[in-house]
Amino acid sequence: MKILAIEREVAPEHEQAPSPLLTEEARRVWELQTSGVIREIYFRRDRSAAVLMLECAGVDEATTILATLPLVRAGLIQFEIIPLSAYTGFSRLFAGERYPSDD
Repeated sequence: MKILAIEREVAPEHEQAPSPLLTEEARRVWELQTSGVIREIYFRRDRSAAVLMLECAGVDEATTILATLPLVRAGLIQFEIIPLSAYTGFSRLFAGERYPSDD
């Protein structure tokens, strides 16, 4: 399942977190990305926050995995976790239409 995770600041001082903690954070993110759990990761351009696209069994697994991030463990950030599904809206374009192969 695809999960969108949007960082929310808990403690405004997280940007001034000690360098070793930020290095640990980058290392853990790298581990999760190379294992295929984090599929994409971005920084927002409008404010300081990360946006992650995860591949997990569900919200519970995503929550457990994100809890392993050093900044989360330190209580400096948390994530809004949003489960996603495939867009099915295109089916409305073809509702009720018949095709020669349908006969």
